[in-house]
Amino acid sequence: MAPELADAVARLRQGGVVAYPTEAVWGLGCDPLDEAAVRKLFALKQRPSGLGVVLIGADVAQVMPFIGDVPAPALARAAATWPGPHTWIFPRSSRVPAWISGEHAGIALRVTAHPVAAALCRAFGSALVSTSANPHGMPPARSRADLDTLFGDTLDAIVDGPLGALERPTPIRDAMTGEFIRS
Repeated sequence: MAPELADAVARLRQGGVVAYPTEAVWGLGCDPLDEAAVRKLFALKQRPSGLGVVLIGADVAQVMPFIGDVPAPALARAAATWPGPHTWIFPRSSRVPAWISGEHAGIALRVTAHPVAAALCRAFGSALVSTSANPHGMPPARSRADLDTLFGDTLDAIVDGPLGALERPTPIRDAMTGEFIRS
């Protein structure tokens, strides 16, 4: 494992918040099951906790524990787009803590095809929180310089790499209906 990736994983396991490139923008991530880490991430973003966050995984197995009871066609609909730049809202499992879902009944999940984000999830061994790297209400970081300007040395680790080719954050769809929530 590359030293930068190993450092990021160690920081994640210690409750840290790390930055990494995603399909369209720089993302901030942490262990979704570590409440203090998630609260730290919300504080860095100055984001209300009721909004909830997206979780990303390197493969379907990493996101499955967060999915509640769904009919097979709903899962197949999402799985047909993964790995890839598609975020789906599923009914959440009992494993999903309120600090992840916020005020929502569902959970937003993506199996990323971005090589750096996927490598980070694989090395961590689990899905991670993935939210845009920006203070709430500001444009997300689209370069390492943006990231440094927005967060300075407040992040616990940065895994460098190029952004994916998307111009905007991934579309979000309802897994049960297929309807777009954000296109």
